[in-house]
Amino acid sequence: MDWFEKLNEYFPVHEMKSKKHMETLLKEKGDVYYKDEGQEHVMMYAEFEEFIFIDYLYVASSARGKGIGHQLIEKLKSKQKPIILEVEPIDYSDSDTAKRLHFYQREGFTHANSIGYSRRSLATNQNSRLEILYWSPNNQDEETIYKQMRHMYENIHTYKDKEMYGQSYQSVDDVLSYSTEHQTEDIFTGLNHSIRKK
Repeated sequence: MDWFEKLNEYFPVHEMKSKKHMETLLKEKGDVYYKDEGQEHVMMYAEFEEFIFIDYLYVASSARGKGIGHQLIEKLKSKQKPIILEVEPIDYSDSDTAKRLHFYQREGFTHANSIGYSRRSLATNQNSRLEILYWSPNNQDEETIYKQMRHMYENIHTYKDKEMYGQSYQSVDDVLSYSTEHQTEDIFTGLNHSIRKK
């Protein structure tokens, strides 16, 4: 399998960019968008001056437990910039969602529960809610993380979207929101509750 097939097999269809979209980002935004690929992993990420966004992180099931994911995250942490990513809420019919959350919890990520994020997939036309996780070397506040997410959405997720998919994604204002008054429950608390119930 090539790198895209690995990602496509692991991530749900509503989270996937097309191969053409990712190849265009690698080619035309090669100073920002990167692919870190090995025999047992694929990581797609964007590195901006102020922060890093992990677009996709895949480790082969046969390689889990070997510390590959930890090494990849440590490599990014060494750059001393906030690291941001999107995750699905826990889906009890898909054990991978909980495993992903456990991994990021172990790596010291925080749930940005004042940031709302819901986007419509151009592949399925369904709205899906995602949660924002971040790691910060200098205690970045969530309002700053929100502004960085907006920047990433407009520069990576929606890059040439009409050309790639025949239609545009929603505007950043329709997708992302920030409120300190309407915070969601910490996703890691929900994860820990689900463990205790078992």
